[in-house]
Parts: sequence; structure tokens; C-alpha cells
Amino acid sequence: MTNEKLLSIAERFALEGAIASVKPLGEGFINDTFIVRTEGGAPDYILQRKNHQVFPDVPGMMDNIMAVTTHIKAKVADPLRETLTVIPARDGRLYVEDEGNFWAVCLFIPDTLSYDRADSPELAYQGGVGIGRFQVLLSDFDKPLNETIKGFHNIRWRFKQWDETLAADPAGRAASLKEEIGWIEARRGEMLDFWSLVENGTIPTHVTHNDTKISNILFDKPTGKVLCAIDLDTVMSSTSLNDFGDAIRSYANTGAEDDRNLDNVGLSIEMFRAYTDGYLSQQRATMTQSELDWLAFSARYITFEQVLRFLMDYIDGDKYYKTAYADHNLVRTHAQYKLLRSMEEQYARMCDIVRELSK
Repeated sequence: MTNEKLLSIAERFALEGAIASVKPLGEGFINDTFIVRTEGGAPDYILQRKNHQVFPDVPGMMDNIMAVTTHIKAKVADPLRETLTVIPARDGRLYVEDEGNFWAVCLFIPDTLSYDRADSPELAYQGGVGIGRFQVLLSDFDKPLNETIKGFHNIRWRFKQWDETLAADPAGRAASLKEEIGWIEARRGEMLDFWSLVENGTIPTHVTHNDTKISNILFDKPTGKVLCAIDLDTVMSSTSLNDFGDAIRSYANTGAEDDRNLDNVGLSIEMFRAYTDGYLSQQRATMTQSELDWLAFSARYITFEQVLRFLMDYIDGDKYYKTAYADHNLVRTHAQYKLLRSMEEQYARMCDIVRELSK
């Protein structure tokens, strides 16, 4: 995309100051991100082209982001730094549509730090503080949110997709995957039983971030303290346990998500404790007993879901996840299953840690 085209898109938003430049920022897997520099002391901005294949309802997504950030701004001391600030287009909408693409802008927050991975218990603790604080700030949010990605973390929906994919077997791979398919089927009952508790309200629903890796926490550079959660594209309503489970899957894995050497992969109980400690330092007072009872299980639930999704995509012919080589999704499946087995083996210890830290 030409610089002139990017400039014309940015100019359609209600920015302060004259635009000095629009340049790529980072290497996002889903959206294309640019930083808009301005002149004369005006703020800088983040411009994103939203992937409407992943997010088919970009207007609904932007409504969600505006609603939750407005709620947070009313509660924090520094609203321009402690949450994202959505910048509307000049026509009042929260996005610009151009040639089938959807664009959005938020205020750039200067003097911040971010991390690609949590490589110490101290950083895992801070990540837990960040997501716990995000959820606490939204614990009294009572407006409906749009379901911008159908069935996200809903295992009943995932099993529907799974059954349809197995029946179709479009890539002709299912016959060679009896063992892996058995992993999924052996856990179908317990995973649906857990989700039934969400469906019947035993486990309550809240605003959830749904992408809780460490890179989505922004830190204040002068103090090193957690500043805010960012990348709110997946914000929806679900159980807050999904955010905890997804974070543990990311933070506490001793190997890579697609590690070919399964000896590298397992659950670090030290990182589990650190993240849980940080999370509960913020969230404990707002959580129900049912949420605490199922907190450790949520890590197994989310990791199982990822095993299912990687294997399903492999059976489907690798249509959803980007792959770097022919059996990449199968390698991911095996690595995530090794992590799941490690969680199952250490589950009693995980529950003990939750009980200890929630007193």
C-alpha cells in the first residue's frame, strides 16, 4: 500500500495536528498496524487495518471497544494512559471503510514498555496483575456486547465444528489420526460439563479480553508498573476464567507452541504460581466461589480447546492457521497436547496453589 493511500486514510479520522508520516509498526499476525506521527506537539496515533476475515463484524467490534474503554476511563486517574482512546472518523463513525477494508485509530500512548514473552516469575506476576486489574475495572459493566467472533472459547460450538470436519474429512487425513482423535473424544464429556456451568450461570459471565498474552499488557516506562491492557479487538462477554486459562497456556509453557521437541514442553508450576498470585491480588475480592473452584481447570479447558482447533484445522486442510510447513498444525497439536498432559498431571498442585493464594 502506498504512503499516499495511507495518508489519505489517516486524514479521514479526527486527528489533532498535521500528519508528518505514516509508517508500519510491528509485525502483527492479524491486523496491519501503522504509527501516525504528527507535527507541532500534537499527539501521535495508531492506525490499524482490521482483518475482517477474522473479525467479520468490525463495526460491532469497535462499538465493544468504545464501550469498555469509556467505562474504564471513568474509573482511572489518567484516562489517556490507563486505557486505549478510540479516535472516531470525521463522519462520527468509529472506523473508516475503504475499498472493502476497515480501518480504526486509537491514541498512541508514549513512554511505555511491552514484552514479547514472560521470561521470569516477576514478569508473569505483573501480567496477572494487568489482566486482573482489567477485569476488576469492568466487573460492574452491565451493557450487552456484540459477539464479534461466533463461538469464541465455546467448546460446544467447537465440537459442532469438529464433528462436521471429521465427517467431511476434506483433506483425507482423519484415517491416520486415530490416536489424536482419541485424545479429543476422551475429554469431550468433561469439557462440555465445564461449559454447561457457564451456560447455566453457575460460573458467571463478565467482560473478557480473550487474548491475554504478555504482549497485550502495556507497562509504564518511568515506573515499570502495569499501565493497561491493549489489543481489545476480541473483547466480548464470557467467563473471566477463559482469560486466566489462556494466559496460563501462554505464560507457563516451558516450550514453544509448535515445539517439535516435546521434551521441552510442560507446565512450569513456578510460572503458574506467579501469574495466579498477580491475578488474584486484583481479582480475589470480586470472584465467586464457583470461579475460584474452576480457576485451575480453566487452563486445561483452554489448552484442550487449542489442541482441538489445531487438529481440526489439520484435518480440514490447514485453512485457518497460517502454516510454515506441511505438518505444522499437527506439530502444534502434539505440543499443545503435551502441555495439556502436563497440566493434568500437576492439576492437584495447581488447585492447591489457587486455594492457598485465594485465602
